[in-house]
Amino acid sequence: MVEQRSEHLDAVFHALADPTRRAMLHSLAQGEHTVGELAEPFRMSLAAASKHVKTLERAGLVRRTVQGRTHVCRLDPGPLAEAHGWLRFYERFWNERLDALAALFAPPGKEN
Repeated sequence: MVEQRSEHLDAVFHALADPTRRAMLHSLAQGEHTVGELAEPFRMSLAAASKHVKTLERAGLVRRTVQGRTHVCRLDPGPLAEAHGWLRFYERFWNERLDALAALFAPPGKEN
């Protein structure tokens, strides 16, 4: 596996580590939202929501445009695909381990 840009991948996983930011991304997957709309379900201030959005922006997961005084956000899924690719590398490892564990607990004659 070719090591991907570590700092960039670190920023993506840092952004995804917070449940509020994951929920914001989920909302943005449905379409563009203002920072206020992203803040509303959490009853947080615009300043707090903006901090979350900035973290998502640094990771490249969100693009923000300013229309007057309104900040509109949209999802950029590219970094999610990069993170998925990184995780997929380890999928084979875990599948092999889980298959071996399942074989240990399989009834006699039912081994895969």
